[in-house]
Amino acid sequence: MPNGTRGGVAFSAEELRVLRRALAHALRTTPRPAPPAVPAPSAVPGPERARDVRERDIQERDVQEYVRLAEAVDEAVREGGRLRAFLLADLARYREALPASAAGYLALLTEALEAGHTPGPEDLAALRALPTRHAGPAVRERHGALLRHCEHLADISVRVRLRALPGGRSGARGGREPDPAREPEPERKPDPAPAPMPQPKAPRRDRPIPTPGEVFPPRRKPGRPPASRTA
Repeated sequence: MPNGTRGGVAFSAEELRVLRRALAHALRTTPRPAPPAVPAPSAVPGPERARDVRERDIQERDVQEYVRLAEAVDEAVREGGRLRAFLLADLARYREALPASAAGYLALLTEALEAGHTPGPEDLAALRALPTRHAGPAVRERHGALLRHCEHLADISVRVRLRALPGGRSGARGGREPDPAREPEPERKPDPAPAPMPQPKAPRRDRPIPTPGEVFPPRRKPGRPPASRTA
């Protein structure tokens, strides 16, 4: 949006998106003024009718201001898109002329990022391949900071796209992507507790305890064989 001597306020691309959502919410939640009722010919306008007219006028002005501001924001978004298209076209030309156009490329890339550009693989590859060994310390520092910033923005963009997919990383446990070809393992049930060992039965008290003689009876001596009869 215009700024500086033109008396406007500058917004970033993300701030414009937030402002558009806020205006849309305000337009949805602001009650529309009801049409004025036709008074009876004999009715005399009193203070209540004058108060209703004032409130209706205030609501109409609020709605009109919201609409005008929303139109201005939409125009700023369209203008920002046109500016970003020009910047990206210049950025592509400077990228093709690397490494001779390193200074201009870094400046244009910084301006494009401020305009809401998300760095792509070609930007990251160009920054990583850009030789800065013989450059000054200021250029090396600027190049390193810009490369880290672009890698951070690209990582955020990839994460947002993954979360938007069905079953993306937001639904995976521990931030890991789910494997669609692998079936989920069934939940293991705990092993049943072992059955208690049966306790030995206590001897009956009404039964007498056998004596050793009864348990181990004495062995009988073998008898003598009968004498053979003589004829």
